[in-house]
Amino acid sequence: MSKRSRFAAAGVVALAVGAVGCGDPGGTDDVSASPTVTGSPIAEATTTTVPMPTASTSASPEPTATPAVLSGTRQITITRMDGFEAGLSLTDDGRLAEVDDDSGRQLFVPTPLGGQDFLIWSYRGAGGGPGTGDPVCWQVRNPGGGRPLLVEGAACRKDEPRQQFAITAADADEGFLISNNAAYLRTSRDAGLILEELGDGPPTSSFRFNDNGPAPSRD
Repeated sequence: MSKRSRFAAAGVVALAVGAVGCGDPGGTDDVSASPTVTGSPIAEATTTTVPMPTASTSASPEPTATPAVLSGTRQITITRMDGFEAGLSLTDDGRLAEVDDDSGRQLFVPTPLGGQDFLIWSYRGAGGGPGTGDPVCWQVRNPGGGRPLLVEGAACRKDEPRQQFAITAADADEGFLISNNAAYLRTSRDAGLILEELGDGPPTSSFRFNDNGPAPSRD
C-alpha cells in the first residue's frame, strides 16, 4: 500500500513596505512579486510523492522448468512431429534413421552437459535390460564428398564436441529441435535423417520426446 506524506504548513508572511524611489515605478512590482516566487517551491514540495513499486515492476519472471525428458533420469523414444508411425533408431549398421519396427536402439537418454547441450545415450530393448549391450551415444559423422552430415553411434565421450547436441524447444509446435554446431537434424527425402545448417531458413523438422520410464542405471 502506498504511503502519502502529509505536510502541515502554517506561516505568517510579513510584508515590509520600504521606501521606493520616485524615479523607479517598477520597484513596487518587484516587491509584490516576491511572495509568489518564494511560495512556488513550497507548493511543489507538498504535491511531490515518492513512487512506490507496483506488482508489475517488482515481480520476478518465473524460471522455466526443465522438462523431465531432458533431466537425464528418463528414457525416451523420439518421433518426428510429422513422422506418423516411424520412430528414430540407431540401426544395426550404426546410423540414426527412422524405422517403423522395433529394430536397432530406440531408447534414448538425453543427459545434460550444461546450457542447452546434451549427450544422447542410446539403448536397445526395454529399460536397457539383459542382452541389450553397452549403450552408445549419438555422434556426428562427415562422410565427405559433399554428402550431408549424418548421426551414428559411438562410444560415449562427454568431452567429444561431435557428441554435444543442443536440444531446444521448437517455436512452431510442442516438439524439440536437435542440432550440433548449428547443423540441425532433419529428414531428407533422398538421404533420410541428416544434419544441415539452416542459413536464413527456419528448421524443417522438430521431434516429439515420449517418456518411457526411468533411465537405466549407468553405475
